[in-house]
Amino acid sequence: MDRVASPWLIKRFVDPDAEFGFLPFGNEFPLPDDAIPFAIPGVELGPHDAAGSTFRKIMLKYALTDPALEILAKMIESGVTHVFHHHEPDYSVGDLPYAEGVGLDSLAAGMMYACQDDADNVAKSVVIYDGLYAYCRSLVLLEAHPELKTLPVPRIWDAIRAGLRN
Repeated sequence: MDRVASPWLIKRFVDPDAEFGFLPFGNEFPLPDDAIPFAIPGVELGPHDAAGSTFRKIMLKYALTDPALEILAKMIESGVTHVFHHHEPDYSVGDLPYAEGVGLDSLAAGMMYACQDDADNVAKSVVIYDGLYAYCRSLVLLEAHPELKTLPVPRIWDAIRAGLRN
């Protein structure tokens, strides 16, 4: 998840012209001098750990304070937790801050299998993260305007679409 969500975050909110190179897992390679490495152990924007996901570390480094991105970060971190702990006997999806992370894990795994390589995965997954971000923005909008929840469902969708355009 982080390996695809982080490039999406960078392209959408940090540098739309960013280019990415991917290193194979478990190998050390020299990095280009102008590279800003991420999701690699030992670098500032390292892989998920007690300090959070790579996605969250990028948000912090670049002072991205969008509440919808915060929700998305929690979904990604829930997905990462699911990846590493779902096999444990006392694990429960109900303990995750965002159960959407389980679905995100499934989507990330499916995209990994369906795509040729990481670059292909990032290119094809953009629409997934654009959709998740719009969903997270809708959650923020509904929190700010709870009266929208009283509308009939199709009108809620229209109101959210209109609200997201503003």
